Amino acid sequence: MEQNTPPEKLTGELEVSKPYTEAAGVEAIVKSMEHILSGTGLIRGLKVLADLNQKDGFDCPSCAWPDPDGDRSKLGEYCESGAKAVADEIMTKHSASPVLFQRYSVAELLEKGDLWLGQQGRLTQPMVLKPGATHYEPIEWADAFQLIAGQLNVLASPDEAIFYTSGRTSNEAAFLYQLFVRMFGTNNMPDCSNMCHESTSVALAESLGLGKASVKYDDYEKADVIMIMGQNPGTNAPRMLTPLEQAKRNGAKIVAVNPLHEAGLLSFKYPQSVRDVVFGGQKLADVFLQIPINSDLALLKAMCKLLLEEEKKSPGKVLDQQFIQQYTAGYDAFVKSLDQFELSDLAAQCGQTIEQIQEVVDLFKYTPRLIICWAMGLTQHRNSVQTINEVINLLLLKGSIGIEGGGASPIRGHSNVQGDRTMGIWEKPKPEFLDALKRVFKFEPPRENGYDTVAAVKAMHEGKAKVFFGLGGNFAMAVSDTNYTADALKTCKLTVHVSTKLNRSHLIHGETALILPCLGRTDHDVQATGEQFVSCESTTGVVAQSHG
Repeated sequence: MEQNTPPEKLTGELEVSKPYTEAAGVEAIVKSMEHILSGTGLIRGLKVLADLNQKDGFDCPSCAWPDPDGDRSKLGEYCESGAKAVADEIMTKHSASPVLFQRYSVAELLEKGDLWLGQQGRLTQPMVLKPGATHYEPIEWADAFQLIAGQLNVLASPDEAIFYTSGRTSNEAAFLYQLFVRMFGTNNMPDCSNMCHESTSVALAESLGLGKASVKYDDYEKADVIMIMGQNPGTNAPRMLTPLEQAKRNGAKIVAVNPLHEAGLLSFKYPQSVRDVVFGGQKLADVFLQIPINSDLALLKAMCKLLLEEEKKSPGKVLDQQFIQQYTAGYDAFVKSLDQFELSDLAAQCGQTIEQIQEVVDLFKYTPRLIICWAMGLTQHRNSVQTINEVINLLLLKGSIGIEGGGASPIRGHSNVQGDRTMGIWEKPKPEFLDALKRVFKFEPPRENGYDTVAAVKAMHEGKAKVFFGLGGNFAMAVSDTNYTADALKTCKLTVHVSTKLNRSHLIHGETALILPCLGRTDHDVQATGEQFVSCESTTGVVAQSHG
């Protein structure tokens, strides 16, 4: 096109505008109410929101950010993303009943957008797509179970079946699911952890012995410095902005490390604060290092080198030598390994001057109350494990593990994705866990590692896996190579999806396909013994009840 072509002609239907400079505020309240009104009535919607993330309520189905251990806001312990997720689940204006599937063929549904599919409402009945059929049709529960059992029982090996799990699954469902799968005879349990924080789990297990955060909610307000790497709190975990604001008001310094500016760290207007709404939001980030993608490792090594130099200037005042000697190993080898790097080269790699990096080091220098947070900006690279280990090295130098106001804080994005792993949803189970299953449930669990997400897709492609069972999620769209994944699913003899609502994975199917409806996080589950509850685990490892 010519140089003077208007922007709207170059971008199609995309809107091009200036980036936001603040997050939340009154606009977040308005948007939350719009989500609720679009799916259900105001009174019902407000009643549900009042229970969201409360101690006697239900856990948010959106992200995995923890709830305060103490008092929680009665005005609303949720964000716009949480309101949207809840509105999506409690929708009453539409339902994806058999009538919808009678009206639209699978081919016609495939032509609809993902938003349209989700807006058709909750699934109401088990549906089956028989070989050669063009439309899903209703099936009784008993017949659906018999169909699944028949397909599983004719497999040449249990390893020809794949059992996927989404983070929306409760701890109880996840535990029973993995128990069934291992009793069936396989460890083929890919899950959404494989696609987000797997490198975190590996790195933390290697360095700290446990693949989870070493902080809890209250530590944020007690920290002196919080460094946020490869994570946008205002977008990915908006409720995180509240403790960050409190930390800031308590005197903490916040460092943002990201290739892009994040509006929430520029200015956060807490919607429940009259001060914020009237006088303007709190600026959160004191220092912003705009580094190139995947140059975090170079930045961390530069910071470690500068801290070691500061220790030479003020022996015993910068590094926690007692902590290092008592709780760490390999210190001398680590220090020696840094000698092979020139500080100027590391600074150039991460796009910063030595002075800019020194500014952050000066914040770290004299306090151990340091929290480093990260998300998929750090975890989605070939060298992610090495980078996250360097995060831990930095914290260990300062003695910032196992103290109030200090520690490692991976921010899990998906609600209860961490709980699933705790419950045993893992293709590489530890022998101790399998031994415990054997002892308690009196069977011999399979010992060989199963398929993770990538291996599962490849196995379907190669004809090594013939049944795919998905407990929640939208597998075809969650895996990065959607076309390759779609082709893999189509090779299966049977695909089964347990879901609350219609999604594109239901339309990319094997020879036979089943859609099984289920209860969501917001639903009452009333059994003969009374109303039930489930539990979920937050990104800081706190397990809490969730009542529909």
